[in-house]
Amino acid sequence: MTYGEVAEQAWSWTLSQVRWDDDGPWIPDFGGSDTPDKYPEGMHSGVGGLAHVLAEIRLTRPWTQAEQDLATAIADRVRATIPTTTVTTFFDGLVSSIGVFTALDEPGTGAALARLQSLATGNGWHESFLDEPRYAPDAVGNDVTLGTGAILLGALWATRRGDDASALADQAADLLLGEREELPTGLNWQFVSRRFRTDEPTEMPNFTHGLAGIAAVLALAGTELGRPELVDAARRGAEHLVTIGITDERGFRVPRVIPWAERHGDEFTFNWCHGGAGTALTFSALEHAGVEQVAGQTPRTWRRRCLDGVRYSGIPERLHPGFWDNDGRCCGTAGVGDAFLDAWQRDGEKQDLDFAVLMGETLLDHAAPEGYWRFVEHRNEDPLLPPGVGWMQGAAGIAAYLFRLQRVLDGDQRAVERMENWWALRP
Repeated sequence: MTYGEVAEQAWSWTLSQVRWDDDGPWIPDFGGSDTPDKYPEGMHSGVGGLAHVLAEIRLTRPWTQAEQDLATAIADRVRATIPTTTVTTFFDGLVSSIGVFTALDEPGTGAALARLQSLATGNGWHESFLDEPRYAPDAVGNDVTLGTGAILLGALWATRRGDDASALADQAADLLLGEREELPTGLNWQFVSRRFRTDEPTEMPNFTHGLAGIAAVLALAGTELGRPELVDAARRGAEHLVTIGITDERGFRVPRVIPWAERHGDEFTFNWCHGGAGTALTFSALEHAGVEQVAGQTPRTWRRRCLDGVRYSGIPERLHPGFWDNDGRCCGTAGVGDAFLDAWQRDGEKQDLDFAVLMGETLLDHAAPEGYWRFVEHRNEDPLLPPGVGWMQGAAGIAAYLFRLQRVLDGDQRAVERMENWWALRP
């Protein structure tokens, strides 16, 4: 079967999992389950994520009437939550909602921005996961998915799409600058700043929860808002980032967790969330911002080293138990493939397209006949996990990648711009 055929099959299976209630459509956490995700409207594993698949399909073929109806119903459901939600995050909250509305060309972004502004505190945006005793009552996160960096990312994207959120972006950028740590090697940010913690932080320095993502969004903010001090802070963050990674003939890679302990599993991974596929976005952002050098090398050189680190890692082979047991967008094969298609469309280097095709071949090999994927948890007695449905960890997101790969191989170089990738798609 072709990539496009498997994509259609996976999308059909995803649609078969859609349920409806009085609030509209929702999807279960796993195929065949009757339990929705904790955040049913969210992008990560909720029905909001299907908006991004629909955006990919719209570049591939016209929507069916059923798909049009689903798109309208998703937007209606997400829009109805805006006045009462207190979740702000990129994965599942108001920033997620901005991504849904823009993917579907539906109204609602303005209301989401107003709600974000109303929820701001003097420190930023508090989330319920910070209610643990180890955090201060008014704690906020800094990162680009769950913290202040997410608000900044969403505000910049909304502004690019026609809703002026520059004041919100300035506010978030100022808050992030206030949480920086000055080090001899540059700047650093904790996932949650030390002043809000009663324990010693564990750092996750790659894109989703740490320094790499924060540096990326500050670089973008500096260019979009006309604030060169933000670009300089991003550059100094990248200067520190390269000191905590390894650079050798196999590229550049940053540990997944610092300090690492055996309980964390492999010290390095290579995916979008905690590996080089995502960390490359930091250096794309610095290129976009016009930064000439980071630690004596161009941002492009560091970006290519991130990709080399992924290419020479051994993925997508499962080299040992626990290594590369995920095919999803967030943590696995589809997300890596998408990053390499971004690089191919940016640089035109055939090795990137070849690696993206290798990811596609792996997804075809791992697909169940019904059109889903089962990831592996090697520590379980039954290591095969039930099939995920949604965007970041399920068939929906994998289908979107296969739709895109087929389109690229057929000669269509268009790509869906999203708030987390737009700057990586072109020089």
